[in-house]
Amino acid sequence: MPTQNSRAKAAKGLPQIIRDQLRYEILNGSMASGTQLRQDALAERFNTSRLPVREALRQLESEGLITYQRNRGAVVAGMDVNQLCEMMDIRIALECHAAKIAVPNMVQRDLAQLQEILDLYNASDSVAEWAEYNRRFHLALCAPSNNNKLRRLIEEFCLNTDRYTHEMMSLATGKEGPQSDHFEILEACKQRDAAKVAMLLERHIQETKNNLLATDRLKREQAAEQEQAALR
Repeated sequence: MPTQNSRAKAAKGLPQIIRDQLRYEILNGSMASGTQLRQDALAERFNTSRLPVREALRQLESEGLITYQRNRGAVVAGMDVNQLCEMMDIRIALECHAAKIAVPNMVQRDLAQLQEILDLYNASDSVAEWAEYNRRFHLALCAPSNNNKLRRLIEEFCLNTDRYTHEMMSLATGKEGPQSDHFEILEACKQRDAAKVAMLLERHIQETKNNLLATDRLKREQAAEQEQAALR
């Protein structure tokens, strides 16, 4: 029979369970930007009261994954290009630091895992799968840093930017460019050259950022041209 203490622990963990599930659905794109998160519907879904739902939403708001709008309540947050670029700058700092720590700790199993991910990436024709393999590669690259808090930060920032950028970039550039970067990074890992890995990683993420800015600029220029054509 559950004790009062065990029930208290279960209740304490429920907001984290709800938060983690909602975070997963937001980050993998199941919940698009602007999706409304009604507390009563979530409470019914997770078979609980509104209190743990409210706490889970508060935590997601602190992570920047949801926001509150007048007359709508909690909704999945979106990001503009400037916000994405700021997040990618943070990614560069976090991932490059993790790489410098991780590379000297890598063993053959780590290198084999990176190779396996890239082989699966190469074999896939699905943009959604490319995004998943890209995520796995970046997380596997930092895992040998043996710093769980750092890895958690990278996972949140990596996924939080990839849900906006990867499909757009993959459709625009294909997988050949990113994959070439990935294999170059892997080769530097095999050489145990931590400084080179960090340099290549920074260049790789910066290139994604530059492509994002260029794509946004072209979209704005095309929209302006269409507006001018409509006025003629």
